[in-house]
Amino acid sequence: MSLMSAPAKFQATSPPFRWDEAGGIRIGSSRVTLDSILASYHNGSTPEEIAIQYSVVRLEDIYSTIAYYLNHRQEIDSYLEQRSQQSQQLRQQLSQKHNLVDLRQRLLARYQSKGESIPSAPSH
Repeated sequence: MSLMSAPAKFQATSPPFRWDEAGGIRIGSSRVTLDSILASYHNGSTPEEIAIQYSVVRLEDIYSTIAYYLNHRQEIDSYLEQRSQQSQQLRQQLSQKHNLVDLRQRLLARYQSKGESIPSAPSH
């Protein structure tokens, strides 16, 4: 009789990633982004601390995300850089399109050209 037992069978799991409509990566079934999890990790948070920060993400998914990142650092860093550039471009477009100082000046000029008094801000 052999003392050796049958080898344990382990199944590798895929990272808990899903892509949203904007091309971002979300963790598990949550709306938490890969960017957010890794930002916390890079700021020194442990997986347990990240799980407290993002209570909708399972601790197992946080560990899996970090492990995947550590094994695919170059690809993920490239993704994060691309996301950062997209975010910066969007902020620039929005600030150009919705320049509040310019909007205020145009509204003031419109009131003055009509001879109307400028409405005051509501008091609370």
